[in-house]
Amino acid sequence: MRADKQVKVALVSCGSEYAGVQGELEKVTSSVNAKLIFPEIDIASLDTIGRDFGIEAASPDLRLMMARAQAVVEGIADVDGVFITSCFRCAEAAIVRNEVRRYINKHSNIPVISYSFTERTTAATLMTRMEALTTIARRKHLLAREKQTGLTAGIDSGSTTTKAVIMKDNNIIGQGWVPTIKVIDSATEAFNLALEEAGVKAEEVQGIGTTGYGRFLVGEHFKAQLVQEEITVNSKGAVYLANKQKGSATVIDIGGMDNKAISVEDGIPGMFTMGGICAGASGRFLDMTAKRLGVEITELGALAVKGMQEKVDMNSYCIVFGIQSLVNSLAKGARPEDVAAAACHSVVEQIFEQQLQEVDVKEPLILVGGSSLIEGVPKALSSLLKIDVLVPPNSHLIGAVGSALLASGFVEE
Repeated sequence: MRADKQVKVALVSCGSEYAGVQGELEKVTSSVNAKLIFPEIDIASLDTIGRDFGIEAASPDLRLMMARAQAVVEGIADVDGVFITSCFRCAEAAIVRNEVRRYINKHSNIPVISYSFTERTTAATLMTRMEALTTIARRKHLLAREKQTGLTAGIDSGSTTTKAVIMKDNNIIGQGWVPTIKVIDSATEAFNLALEEAGVKAEEVQGIGTTGYGRFLVGEHFKAQLVQEEITVNSKGAVYLANKQKGSATVIDIGGMDNKAISVEDGIPGMFTMGGICAGASGRFLDMTAKRLGVEITELGALAVKGMQEKVDMNSYCIVFGIQSLVNSLAKGARPEDVAAAACHSVVEQIFEQQLQEVDVKEPLILVGGSSLIEGVPKALSSLLKIDVLVPPNSHLIGAVGSALLASGFVEE
């Protein structure tokens, strides 16, 4: 598919028109040069679709969701991607949404994203998700590349830190990592640090890719060849760093303000989900825990490895009430080690309950992002899922690495 061609996205939804979200979906779809498609169905199929899926849904709108998914799989609807969505308050819809997502993924190679909306969901909230979905449809050839060529740079302007790497002929030769304060200033500082370590000048760099929250601003400033959302870039960086670009893998990226779970096949993301109900499932919660315990964030992991999370009660997933639970535990005499372990367990438990239900977890499980460097996090995740967790070298640089890798494709073109 040409990079400028309009992408056809099948909307398989329940309740979006009643919740006032339909207009936001249409707005964000239009902004990424895509078009929403409503798959046509045979009305009679609504009476039998429940038996086909093994779910006798009470709601006719949920039966319509299943029938539209079937139309996509059978090729009745010619689409490039599928956006599955329902209200987060409806338990029955959550079950149907999950089964529909699995059904499409099993019977087709069409990229799928599943999302639960609220009445306050906006086009801005949906942007990264829709951008990723359309990118996968348009640029599979680019995402399939396994090696970086030439001399390229990647800049990841994240919510809490900004990372930059310089890559040459498939190797990282320079890196920079600084707190995100002023977006352009932080990106410039990280880029200069990477250039200095690499021993090259800015004018020698053949291509630049940017990602993260500040990607558009940073991309414009550096005249980047690639400005891309985090889902596709981070999954690419993760499988590259883990040397798992062939076959299946699951990527979990715990960032400063949100997290992502991505199912990857041969380096290309298929199903993915991002964000959570609260920042309690992010690196920010761990940072606040470290401050409360009076240790550096880099020391929290080693402390957590020595503790037992079972000894501390966590009564809420909210970042505010979660910290309150930890404070109450300390006041009752809990050991800092146990509190640190409980914080790490709380984060991965939320990721399991809120996001790993939306993707099919396949080994290897690759954990990346700044929080992957906190030893207690991969330990808690491995314990919860009963599988090995792989933390690749430079796991905190995935966005910058993925950007530099993909930017080399534009240089070749």
